[in-house]
Amino acid sequence: MGLLSNRIGKETLKAGDHIYSWRAAWVYAHHGIYVGDDKVIHFTRGRGQEVGTGTFIDLLLMSSGPNTNTPCSICNNEGATTNTETNGVVSSCLNCFLSGGALYRFEYAVNPALFLAKARGGTCTLAPTDPDEVVVRRANHLLSNGFRCYNLFKSNCEDFAIYCKTGLLVAEQGVVGQSGQAISIIGGPLAAVISTPFRLVTTNIYGMAVMAVGVYCASRYAADIGNRRDVLKVEVEDLTAGLASGRIRAVENISQLVAPAEAQGLAVTAPVAA
Repeated sequence: MGLLSNRIGKETLKAGDHIYSWRAAWVYAHHGIYVGDDKVIHFTRGRGQEVGTGTFIDLLLMSSGPNTNTPCSICNNEGATTNTETNGVVSSCLNCFLSGGALYRFEYAVNPALFLAKARGGTCTLAPTDPDEVVVRRANHLLSNGFRCYNLFKSNCEDFAIYCKTGLLVAEQGVVGQSGQAISIIGGPLAAVISTPFRLVTTNIYGMAVMAVGVYCASRYAADIGNRRDVLKVEVEDLTAGLASGRIRAVENISQLVAPAEAQGLAVTAPVAA
């Protein structure tokens, strides 16, 4: 792994690694947790669809996604297995997860300089990771019990993998989740909008570009899960128990982890300091 790429060989994989693979034309990357024995646990929109919004944008996303029509002799269920039809958490072999793409390892506890040098989000975070055995236990528990409802911007495959690695969830309602890809999607247009007024200062196209890049990098840095104050450390058993009982809603209201969860005696720690 290095400044330009996190690409690795299969021989270097170990259980507990957060891995990802870019889909066609680098439209998006699919993330998961390698749990050993050539198996990857990952989060999908359900029914074989890796990613989606429920809108016309899905036509682009699905066209760049893998073809899951060919049954896999290892997975024995069109490329993925899961304990329910709707929870979206699936286990598949490594080859099905990669779907012909290259293998990359997501980096944790990177220094700010390296984080900012990686222009595209969804490849690294400032947050530290928990021990590998804890990561694998979380992933297996969520495979059996589910992980919230899928949302491209607030609860996607990268959010799932980051939670397995760190135990952190965004607590504030109505904000983007911990996914670096989602932050990048929002940060690009935001940078363009915010930098527009600087035309009053300079009309130089290169100066405008530098300002836009600066705003984009600042937004990525501030929104990273390792640098935010609106995150909580939540035990995986408490998360799934809250979802099953209705004390925690599976849809976007993760803010309900704060007051109702504490009232029910769930193990929720204080927000992580920057």
